Amino acid sequence: MGVTLQNLLPFSVEITGLQVNDAGGYDIHHLKQLLAENGVVIIRNQSIDDDEFVTFLRQLGDLMFTAGEEAVPHQPWLNLVSNVGRDRTPRSVFHTDTSYIAKPPAYTALKAILLPEYGGETLFSNQYCAFETLPTQVKVKLSSATVLHEASGVKLDDDLESQAWHPLFQRHPISGKIALYLSTPERCQVIQGLNLEESQRVIRLLYKHSIRHHRLYRHYWQNGDIVIWDNRCTMHRADHSKVIGDRILHRGLVASEVDDKG
Repeated sequence: MGVTLQNLLPFSVEITGLQVNDAGGYDIHHLKQLLAENGVVIIRNQSIDDDEFVTFLRQLGDLMFTAGEEAVPHQPWLNLVSNVGRDRTPRSVFHTDTSYIAKPPAYTALKAILLPEYGGETLFSNQYCAFETLPTQVKVKLSSATVLHEASGVKLDDDLESQAWHPLFQRHPISGKIALYLSTPERCQVIQGLNLEESQRVIRLLYKHSIRHHRLYRHYWQNGDIVIWDNRCTMHRADHSKVIGDRILHRGLVASEVDDKG
């Protein structure tokens, strides 16, 4: 059986019949195009170890690691995403990975290791759609806006990056489309040119606009799943609200290309 692509509603693409550890079995440039156009790519039925996962991710670009996260034993380029041994339900809100550094990751990938009996889905927002559906007057008023992103929820050494300015509206370097680039309001501190109160009001409104339910994709995990998303046109969060059982995923981050800033 050959490789099959299926578009999922309201956005994202599912790939079956592909093995990512087969170097000749896929076109990495096509995969980047799919990510740029659709935001999220789900690759089903993978049986690869962590080293093979890292080898695959290196085809997308240089790897990076978020300071303060727990690394996977024996594979320092991956970090552990787990609810095992937690006294309280993990907190998760819609966000963009590591947006508080000057060059955030272009891609994030998760590999399913252990899935719960119930729950634990991952949700994604379409930030192209979020931009496209803004009122024209908002697009005009904020056309040159930049936002200060600051670290929250992670422990960083004093010599590490903890804040960075990013354009609110960013043109994707591959698709050419414009996305509304945000993270959780806890990380989006101020819009340049607006006072703090007005900045936070506008950020909250834009954030709420971005995550309206009709433009979200909810991913129901299956054994063997690898899910990759483009941080330049999506936000995401894990739904921990009704999880029954242990949930373990391994995460890898891929750096942006040199000229990604749009």
